[in-house]
Amino acid sequence: MLYPTQLNTETERLYEKLHRVGWSEQDCELIAPLTLEINQLKKEKNAIILAHSYQTPDIMYGVADFLGDSYALSLKAKETNADTIVFSSVHFMAETAKILNPTKTVLVPAVAGCSLAEGITAEDVRQLKAEHPKAGVVCYINTTADVKAEVDAVCTSSNALKVIEGMPQDEIIFIPDEFMCKNLQPLTQKKLIGWTARCIVHEEFSPETIKEIRKEYPKAKILAHSECNPQVINEVDMMGSTSQMIDYVKTTDEEEYMLVTECGLSDRVQTENQGKKIVGSCAMCPYMKKIMLKDILECLKSPRPEQIVKLPEIVIQKASRSLEKMIELAS
Repeated sequence: MLYPTQLNTETERLYEKLHRVGWSEQDCELIAPLTLEINQLKKEKNAIILAHSYQTPDIMYGVADFLGDSYALSLKAKETNADTIVFSSVHFMAETAKILNPTKTVLVPAVAGCSLAEGITAEDVRQLKAEHPKAGVVCYINTTADVKAEVDAVCTSSNALKVIEGMPQDEIIFIPDEFMCKNLQPLTQKKLIGWTARCIVHEEFSPETIKEIRKEYPKAKILAHSECNPQVINEVDMMGSTSQMIDYVKTTDEEEYMLVTECGLSDRVQTENQGKKIVGSCAMCPYMKKIMLKDILECLKSPRPEQIVKLPEIVIQKASRSLEKMIELAS
């Protein structure tokens, strides 16, 4: 049973953060029973909730124990002492947590896909390796466990260049993000062999959009994710990962920024940086936005079979090597 004083305190806690992105006290009051119950269940079950920065603010600031990009959350998953990991993100990230923690229970609130992860298969990787037998193989973390099991090393957007440079081969098969591969090629002497998958969020942005924002907000710094079209990257002030964009806003003195990425990151940056203004437009990821508080509560209470991440032992063994190689090369 929840008491009025508990609900009032929880509403105040939520409102302190969420009002910065337009939530009213009434909005916070509506979700307070859910966040209270979820946070209580976490304690009872020795569970942690990892949430990607593209999640909605109620999840990020209501129930998440850790926020971050794929790399940061991968490290948290590896380090945790919790018995249960709830990964509030798309499915491939929950698979990554399971690979790094094979004996733990890993739950995913909603079975959400990803256009990049769905854009390449393990068979595609095997074919690429047959066509380029001397090349090393690096895959972006936005891939399934089956794909990770076929490569030499995984990478994230924040450490991709480090991983590429750390590989011994002069040729690197870099999969599956077509645009990220093209954006990385000018930064390395190695020859990158790409694939054709794209992020449906980041491919929405165009150079024309950036030019329009420049006219409207001439003092704004414009930051873009490396999953964007190279033509977009040519128009911005900084290219990086979600964590690198967060750090840039925190450590620079400008008042206005545009984040050329998913809307969840704009919400996070606005929430955590009072006095700074996010301008322009963002794009919603339909996969990330599938997850809701009620899904998190359900999987903590009594998970359905599809919410429990299970992988074949051989896939875990092989994919674990490629993830550990990333951690080694990126450290």
